[in-house]
Amino acid sequence: MQQNDVNSNKAPEPVGLYPHAKRVGNLLFLSGVGPRERGTKKIPGVELDADGNIVSYDIAAQCHSVFKNIRYVLEDAGSSWDNIVDVTVFLTNMKDDFKTYNALYAEYFKDNLPCRTTIEINCLPTPIAIELKVIATID
Repeated sequence: MQQNDVNSNKAPEPVGLYPHAKRVGNLLFLSGVGPRERGTKKIPGVELDADGNIVSYDIAAQCHSVFKNIRYVLEDAGSSWDNIVDVTVFLTNMKDDFKTYNALYAEYFKDNLPCRTTIEINCLPTPIAIELKVIATID
């Protein structure tokens, strides 16, 4: 089956050697998407010290940014938010962040209910508190 790499010109640049997504047939597999902004190291809602350590963060701001970045990748790949069928969520602080993340998730996904798994991990490759891995269809 043919596979095609997809890279968005709006989503933040990957932090490693991987595409934003890979299309296989009518399925689209997104690489992990975080809240960074394209063309900068800026992370919405994150305050870092001089050594790059997190001083404080706003999980709501990060969630909004992650969802925006996912939408960019989906649209640039020819898919859409409504075509999301599966979401894996990585949180670095389940106890403090799940309630806010879950409420925002419910707003963004009120018209589309994909399968979802939420996992707590101890860190992500950049100083962020949330990352999503998404599978969607392409019509």
